[in-house]
Amino acid sequence: MTDNNLPSMADADSCLSDSQLEVLRKQYIREGEYVTEQTRFNYAWGLIKSKNRREQTQGVLLLTDIYREVPDRRRECLFYLALGHFKLGNYNDARKFNESLLEFEPNNSQARALRQEIEDRVAKEGYIGMAIVGTVAAVGTIILTSLLKKK
Repeated sequence: MTDNNLPSMADADSCLSDSQLEVLRKQYIREGEYVTEQTRFNYAWGLIKSKNRREQTQGVLLLTDIYREVPDRRRECLFYLALGHFKLGNYNDARKFNESLLEFEPNNSQARALRQEIEDRVAKEGYIGMAIVGTVAAVGTIILTSLLKKK
């Protein structure tokens, strides 16, 4: 797999329209019990690109099945599993799959960009968490101080 087989981060973050996803869903359903790996992969990819969190989760589950069942598709699945987990906020899993891809392809620009996105998001959410804890502590201190002054 080369960089040309993976989307840029801007493309990866874009969403499919409901009608585009419906085309993939109909193909998946039409093939029924004889669904091809390519159709499964396309549908999982579309679900991950959905705006809907439930559909994104379904896409990750479908890609996980493909990853486990089809060894020849594992490398192809790694980026999209990382992206799906990233979109769901599962940053540890996103990091794990992305780092696995980078072991195969250390110069993969999309995986390196996703690595940076993951680290930025983890840092941002860490700062937000620290700010919330700091605010709660400050408010608690103010309340405690005012209660002690009343005595």
